[in-house]
Amino acid sequence: MKQIIVLGTALLALVMLSSCVHSAMYTSRIEAEYPPQGEFKSFEDGRIHVVSRGQGDPVLMIHGASANHREFVFTLLPEIDTSDIEAILPDRPGHGYTSRFEDAFKLGKQAEVMAVAAADQTDEPMVVVGHSFGGAVALRFALDYPERTKAVVLIAPVTHDWGSGGITWYNQIASVPVIGPAFSQFAPLVGPDTARKSLDNLFSPAPVPPNYADNLGVDLLFRPKAFRANARDMTSLQEEIREQQDRYVREINVPVVVFSGSGDTVIKPSLHAARLKRELPEHTVLVKLPDEGHMPHHRKAALISETIARLVRGGEVQTSDFQS
Repeated sequence: MKQIIVLGTALLALVMLSSCVHSAMYTSRIEAEYPPQGEFKSFEDGRIHVVSRGQGDPVLMIHGASANHREFVFTLLPEIDTSDIEAILPDRPGHGYTSRFEDAFKLGKQAEVMAVAAADQTDEPMVVVGHSFGGAVALRFALDYPERTKAVVLIAPVTHDWGSGGITWYNQIASVPVIGPAFSQFAPLVGPDTARKSLDNLFSPAPVPPNYADNLGVDLLFRPKAFRANARDMTSLQEEIREQQDRYVREINVPVVVFSGSGDTVIKPSLHAARLKRELPEHTVLVKLPDEGHMPHHRKAALISETIARLVRGGEVQTSDFQS
């Protein structure tokens, strides 16, 4: 029995060593294939990776979970007039090429990182855009930095506590101390293929844009450190959003436009977009998109960019603007 235990332990150690070597090689290869596209700003003990395009009035664009700044680059950004607008696209902490900071799972910390990312570009009030998880960060930015917020555009956002469920088993494991770092070494083995196979559900009922996974650089997510960062974000989100949601009614006094796909099965619109509209009826315009799922900023890029531009110019946005 003792020999079996020793042999089993040795085999387990060999598997772990092999997976660590593989994940290190994977990380090196993927980072060479998808290198940084922007500049780095110092923050605490790390760096913030920020891409900036255009010149003019600032627009801060915050990506969602499992992603990076590239989420906006290949469909939404080309629709934005960068001769009048400066688009500021940071990677959130632990994603893309931004370092993972202490307490980075906290929405307040993420909003602080976004504020630092935009500080060199402007100290003027900005239109703040957030997709999915980035919607929660955008709302926190509006709460914590009202003087720097001109308006908020939310795309399939997380806004409120959603009750039970919603956290995948692999994120639960990856976020656990000690076990999580070991488990995350296996992410490069199965993650990239699994992610590509799940894209239909993410976009449905809309089609997946051609070459979406490659344009996003989805493989960056499965570097072990990035995988753990995303898992911690996801497992902490509900408690974090619960702590900030009661502030909306008291503290948000800027225009909020929410684009919500009626077919979204990732974030249930009735628990998030619709609830925000009920709580902030005077400030919120809810745009329901019946032919979209969780990723409406790709096929509806022109509509969303036009809305951003109107808010940048200080124009009003009303529900009737989106009714045919």
